[in-house]
Amino acid sequence: MAHFARKQTAIRAWVRQLLARAHPSVVVAVGAKLASIAWAVLREEKGGATPALTRLRALISRGLEGTAALWPDIERTYGWVHRAAQILGNAAGETANPARQRFDGLIGAMTRHRAEAGSLVGAVEHFLKVTRSYRPGLFHCAAVAGLPRTNNDLEQMFGSQRYHERRATGRKTASPALVLRGEVRVIAATATRLHPPKARDLGRVSLRRWRDLRQRLEPRRLARTLRTRFRSDPARYLGTLEQQASQQALPA
Repeated sequence: MAHFARKQTAIRAWVRQLLARAHPSVVVAVGAKLASIAWAVLREEKGGATPALTRLRALISRGLEGTAALWPDIERTYGWVHRAAQILGNAAGETANPARQRFDGLIGAMTRHRAEAGSLVGAVEHFLKVTRSYRPGLFHCAAVAGLPRTNNDLEQMFGSQRYHERRATGRKTASPALVLRGEVRVIAATATRLHPPKARDLGRVSLRRWRDLRQRLEPRRLARTLRTRFRSDPARYLGTLEQQASQQALPA
């Protein structure tokens, strides 16, 4: 590889970039792979290819011939998607507005020229549909300093919470209470694992805010209780509602 890096050849720039960014073991592995490919080519030129290489070449040739009509559409569509990935990657560190304008321009061009995708026009239309639904939140990371580009950490936190709750309760699925009081339970469980509370911390809690929070969560609990009663005995539940309606209709 060092020999290629010194020679004035077309591969020189690529080899130098590889030497600069990759670990030495990776460079050695790439060099060994290139050497094995070169040896296979030289061996084929001198004495013919091995049976395994001949079968591989025939298989690749049949595959390329069978899919030859698809490659122009794939090449054109891949160019659009790859360009979208570059804009979203924002390697240049652009602010939200310029990146959003460039992305909107690309989506507009794909919308106008989607018929040129040929057999992949359906995939392009699906890409455009999904992109429109996600577009409002695509560039928050460029508008807010320190905001991560993905929500992988948040999803991992939710997954960890579900795992610990299943271990603690013995349930195979997530607890329904996690849906009803998720804004409290998830934050409380995460905060207590990071910083276990002490007795003096409880004394600083605002009683008014605690009551306001319980009052806001109570309608969710009541709605779930009513749904459970209806599923348990629909006839009795509907009869109770009918009785309450008739009592309210009577004159005072």
